Amino acid sequence: MIHRRLSACCLLVALLWLPALAHASDVQATLDRTSVRLGETVTLNLRIANAGSNMVMPDLSALSQDFDVLGSSQNNSLSIVNGGASSELIFGVVLRPRHAGVLTIPALTLGSTRSAPLQLQVGAADSVAAAAAHSDVLVESQVEPSHGYVGQQFSYVVRLLYATDLSGGSLDQPQVDGVEISAIGNDVTYTTQRDGRTYNVRERRYSLTPQHAGRIVISPAAFQGQAVDSNDPNSFFGAGTPVSASASPLTLDVRAVPPDWGSSAWLPARQLSLSLDGWPGATEPVRVGQPLNLTMNLQTTGLGYDTLPALSLPAVDGATVYPDKPAMGNHGDGPWIVGRRQQSFAVVPERAGTLTIPATTLKWWNVQTDRMAMAQIPARSVTVLPAIGAARQPPGPAGASSAAIAPITKSIAAPAPATSWRWIAIGSLGLWLLSMSAWLLWRRRRPGSAPVVSPRGGATRQLQQAFLNAARDGDPAAQTRSLLAWAHAERAAIQNLGQLSEALGDQRQRAAIDTLQRRRYAAATIPEDRSLLIDAFKRGFAWHMTETGDDNPELPPLYPFKLH
Repeated sequence: MIHRRLSACCLLVALLWLPALAHASDVQATLDRTSVRLGETVTLNLRIANAGSNMVMPDLSALSQDFDVLGSSQNNSLSIVNGGASSELIFGVVLRPRHAGVLTIPALTLGSTRSAPLQLQVGAADSVAAAAAHSDVLVESQVEPSHGYVGQQFSYVVRLLYATDLSGGSLDQPQVDGVEISAIGNDVTYTTQRDGRTYNVRERRYSLTPQHAGRIVISPAAFQGQAVDSNDPNSFFGAGTPVSASASPLTLDVRAVPPDWGSSAWLPARQLSLSLDGWPGATEPVRVGQPLNLTMNLQTTGLGYDTLPALSLPAVDGATVYPDKPAMGNHGDGPWIVGRRQQSFAVVPERAGTLTIPATTLKWWNVQTDRMAMAQIPARSVTVLPAIGAARQPPGPAGASSAAIAPITKSIAAPAPATSWRWIAIGSLGLWLLSMSAWLLWRRRRPGSAPVVSPRGGATRQLQQAFLNAARDGDPAAQTRSLLAWAHAERAAIQNLGQLSEALGDQRQRAAIDTLQRRRYAAATIPEDRSLLIDAFKRGFAWHMTETGDDNPELPPLYPFKLH
């Protein structure tokens, strides 16, 4: 029995990994910079998505014609998003060009796939550096590209080269008027050669984002420090030689936004992708009141997240959309910023039939092709089934209605004895007086407005169960979405937790909602108590009962009648 269970588990794990293995052929080759000078190094990164454990470094012999291979590295990463696992393997190869010109990095074979070839612009050795080759310390700077648009990211690289030991020093951060500057990643260290002499290099990368058009001058990067001689015994007591160096100034030609761009957000990027995840499969049923959890992702290369527009779904006919708290951030990909925005939505269908999410489009400017581009999420539709347990009125037999009315009409038309009408009137009056007395007694004893517990029909019972399941899982975002979906099914006007709290008459339910809100935005400081939510809402919502004011205490008669 144990052997069978282990075999079943192994089979299940293998089936779960089949989609990942199917995508193991995704390979991307990139260079950390597209232009270098003779004597400098460049790093070739080979990214393999969902690589298998048997993936090994590819054969690099094809590079030996134009490059010296100075070293290699390997890095593995695993990420889990929305319950789905994905892995990435990165092979890094440090190359030094052997001659100037446009060099081609050929396609490399990794397993059963091949990477795309790349081109590298290699310039002649820097004349300034060659003239100063006898110096122990050099500073170089480079900006890429040399021209572009307002709001576009430019890559600015500063390199400190030193052929002696340094005991300290400072490399000035660039300061340019009208340009936003931010560092990208950590310093990169490697070695290079200038006129046959070997230097240690500390490379620092910055992002430059011009805020206005025109010609911009970047002041020379400068270094000041102290050099020590390891053969000099006095150097151990802090006696060093002051050294300084500076790079050449650089210029940027910045163009304005194209005049025919229109009123949409200006997004000059190197790459941009827009996607919508979480759409149900063909065999997955969708019912009224059951939320669809969708996630929209926007990612750009060459733009930070703070310049990206807020994400939203178009108006959806037949459903209510509840947005969650957005997620955003930046990370570096070589010299470029990669910005990301992510927005989750709970789409709650309100009626059976076909539910369509309209297409979403986003216009952006491709700075590599220097032309407008369009990212689009196509329209999608799904069939929504009635809620489980929803009441349905079966059609009655033809003529049933008229047949039922006929005898009643006949009995009303028939005359009745006078004595029967008198007793009916007296009995009705007595029942009315009895109900009025009971109502007045209830008014006197009532301490306050009693909360009305919501009925739990088939649809609301399903939504309540979905919320209780989310409460046990402990995810505040999922708890909020399912709680609002349940409340909206009973009170259509409720759109957020604040409105829900005001509509409730039970203090425990209000306190549970307050704790849930604080956990969503201060999860690190608010302890988790799953039983609080479950105990507060397991019997349904305790709505405020609509009161009748004391100024108008009259009730309509329970049994209207006429005296003749």
